[in-house]
Amino acid sequence: MSTSEKIKTMPVADEAAASSETGMNTLSRLFDHFAAHVTKWAGSSLAFGSALLAVLVWGLSGPAFGYSGTWQLVINTGTTIVTFLMVFLIQQSQNKDGRALHLKLDELLIALKGADEGLVDAEQLDEDKLRALAAACTARARKLARSARREKRGSRRNPKRGSRGAAARRGQAQSR
Repeated sequence: MSTSEKIKTMPVADEAAASSETGMNTLSRLFDHFAAHVTKWAGSSLAFGSALLAVLVWGLSGPAFGYSGTWQLVINTGTTIVTFLMVFLIQQSQNKDGRALHLKLDELLIALKGADEGLVDAEQLDEDKLRALAAACTARARKLARSARREKRGSRRNPKRGSRGAAARRGQAQSR
């Protein structure tokens, strides 16, 4: 059974806690779906076209309003409010995507033989520990690369008998 199937079939430990969180879970799910749809739409060409059209209409309406302070305030207020709200929607979407990505990577680390399982949940480490972990991973990668280069050089120095080169030399010697 896969991890996602196990999660779906997990029993709820405390029914009272589950029922009190149901309202919050419903609200959280609604916000999650709303944020996902809004961020998907906000990244579309339709959204860009709509925003561009709004700015053009605003700009062209300037002479009709005499480029007044109120006319300028409309675009300033509108863009400020939209930007403020979009920060939270995009951040929620990024948090969800980040969690899902880390879970997938953790699952791969757990399933992969020889992988350093200490890297699971590495995103929870503080900055200093992450730097130390990165340095250790870099050192390990360099060590493996050096070993691979040495092994490759060693195999070039000791070619296998019966290789194509040896057969060609024997053929030349026989033809002489």
